Amino acid sequence: MSDQIKEFVEMPKQFFKEGTQFVNRCTKPDRKEFIKISQAVAMGFFVMGFIGFFVKLIHIPINNILVGGA
Repeated sequence: MSDQIKEFVEMPKQFFKEGTQFVNRCTKPDRKEFIKISQAVAMGFFVMGFIGFFVKLIHIPINNILVGGA
């Protein structure tokens, strides 16, 4: 029973220890790194939008054929 209590008390200590190690290891990106990340995210948005547009473009005529145009 006491082993379970020790383990229950030790878990938050371990969590906070690992959390502080993680925060201390993290660094704020410099301007060059930030611009590179922003460009990658923008490209991802563009590609996903492009794919979604073409899926919708293909889906509309197929849906009209299957349902029967109004």
